[in-house]
Amino acid sequence: MPEFDPERFSLILRVMLEAPFRLARRVLPHMYARGWGRVVNVSSVHGLRASPFKAAYVSAKHGLEGLSKVIALEGAAHGVTSNCIAPAYVRTPLVERQVADQARAHGIDEDAVVEQVMLGPVAVKRLVEPDEVAELAAVLYGPASASVSGASLSVDGGWTAH
Repeated sequence: MPEFDPERFSLILRVMLEAPFRLARRVLPHMYARGWGRVVNVSSVHGLRASPFKAAYVSAKHGLEGLSKVIALEGAAHGVTSNCIAPAYVRTPLVERQVADQARAHGIDEDAVVEQVMLGPVAVKRLVEPDEVAELAAVLYGPASASVSGASLSVDGGWTAH
């Protein structure tokens, strides 16, 4: 962590924590006026568990988890729920680039990065698919989630079961 650039740390916090705060701040008055609303933040398993070499990301996602809970408590009287979805590694272009970068950095092949690094702490040994996250978000946006608020729902293949 001593070599992590403080400017990069600030940028990551602005993008991953301050931006959701600003968005919520803009939309919540409208939701309150309607007496109904749903806030669904995409957090990460790293919002629930820490990993080395991810100081900014872990800090931002832990903060997002807390922000979501505050919104849940403040919004309840106005019919607004707020929850987080906390996926493990999702098969996205960003993760695919991380696989290639880690393979080069560690001198191992890409399959080994996925198996040893990304899926090491996961019980279900596969990457999360984007559709899985989207389907859970759809449930949280709908009427079935009226009593689900302040929660963080893991889509992590059992990572947080440890």
